[in-house]
Amino acid sequence: MSNDSTCPECGRSNLYLSKDISSGGGYAPNYLPGLGSFLSSAKFRVVVCVDCGLTRFFASKKALDKLPESNEWNKL
Repeated sequence: MSNDSTCPECGRSNLYLSKDISSGGGYAPNYLPGLGSFLSSAKFRVVVCVDCGLTRFFASKKALDKLPESNEWNKL
């Protein structure tokens, strides 16, 4: 996740960052399949710009570390 505190859409700096949240599972879709553990889905943080509404999701470091070995994802 970038430490840049300026919105890439509108250029303003009225951004809010969530705490770690689940990427889904259970009754919700799993947005990071294969990157969590057996009992819990992977985590990510969300950044929202209050001025324009741009919302960005950033996978956790732990999820990113599993990405190259996951069968659910293909490198482009």
